[in-house]
Amino acid sequence: MGKRILVTGGAGFLGSHLSEKLLKQGHDVVCLDNFFTGNKRNIRHLFEYDRFELVRHDVTEPILLEVDQIYNLACPASPIHYQYNPVKTTKTSVMGAINVLGLAKRVKARVLQASTSEVYGDPLVHPQQEGYWGHVNPIGIRSCYDEGKRVAETLFFDYHRQNKVDIRVIRIFNTYGPRMHPNDGRVVSNFIVQALRNEDITIYGDGSQTRSFCYVDDLLDGMNLLMNTDGITGPMNIGNPNEFTIKQLAEAVIRITGSKSKIVAMPLPSDDPKQRQPDITMAKQELGWEPKIQLEQGLMKTINYFSGLMESEPEIFEEIR
Repeated sequence: MGKRILVTGGAGFLGSHLSEKLLKQGHDVVCLDNFFTGNKRNIRHLFEYDRFELVRHDVTEPILLEVDQIYNLACPASPIHYQYNPVKTTKTSVMGAINVLGLAKRVKARVLQASTSEVYGDPLVHPQQEGYWGHVNPIGIRSCYDEGKRVAETLFFDYHRQNKVDIRVIRIFNTYGPRMHPNDGRVVSNFIVQALRNEDITIYGDGSQTRSFCYVDDLLDGMNLLMNTDGITGPMNIGNPNEFTIKQLAEAVIRITGSKSKIVAMPLPSDDPKQRQPDITMAKQELGWEPKIQLEQGLMKTINYFSGLMESEPEIFEEIR
């Protein structure tokens, strides 16, 4: 029997894919979004389902709904967006967590927090395990996001211990795929847009810093499994453990697109992590989950999306210049 499920941030990159997945599973989905970084373009095809409902609302304000499960995805997740209004970013993580936890407590819903690998900061442990407490600058330009997500995790576990709220906490590592915002400042979307335009691909530093890139479908499978597995709260890493340097990513994008772009080095931003790689032992053992789609395959799908968007809605890309 289908559930009634609230997805906060449901019109964003991850939220729209999750909403679609849940609808295909036969659930009723309430998509909540204030459209700061979310976009109606991501969800307009979902209105074909009579079980889909859109609520324009800011998660920093309380809301009353009757639901069985809550996925709390609401928060700008790329530096260019979360640094635009850092106070608002912290409010979204902290007050948003309080509001969804309060709702979950009232209606006895299971609630999942979309946390982030950024809670590990610039890690001194590699790869990162869930037991690692992190190495985070509390007053840097990324702190609004990093510390906001860390406080949200604190709130989730305190509501669980104090009020018996049924929680799940997932730590998401770099995720990419169709419906990423072309101007979100993330490395995959940046490189693809630059390559499709045959512009210089800008890497920061010498490109030796590493990331692990998880395709969106794999991430959502892990998220869905964690939500629907009894007896596990997390926090749990979900990401692709295959590690690549930023330079290797740039080279792969140039090769797949057939671009004439050249790689150009820029100064390294403040507090940029030097390495990021998930230890997914817990996900393998507890959920039987590991990613299936490798970087080359996922990049091809993402490049095809951006290429199509560039043809159908070129005005979006004019804003990036």
